Amino acid sequence: MSGSWPLQAGIFPGTEAQLLGLVNNCYEDKIIMMTEVRKIAEQIASKSPLAIRGVKEMLLYSRDHSVDSGLNHVATWNSAMLLSSDLEESIMALMQKRPPEYND
Repeated sequence: MSGSWPLQAGIFPGTEAQLLGLVNNCYEDKIIMMTEVRKIAEQIASKSPLAIRGVKEMLLYSRDHSVDSGLNHVATWNSAMLLSSDLEESIMALMQKRPPEYND
């Protein structure tokens, strides 16, 4: 992305924003977009809330720290998460072929 692009404050198509990495996907219309966004939201909501918080924390931490520091932070977080009931629930749900039910 050019350094002058933000200063120009121009309007450009969503496909260009996607090429620049500013958006993940482009959709033909609002109905298709809302359908696809709902699928993504449902997929995320089906995961362990603790794991989702952890991923968000790691993304934010890694953005502002060195690779080594980020890896140490992930290792510490992962060790702590082994004590969570979410891990046991995930394994049991997988063995019982059912959706997991997490406590938040």
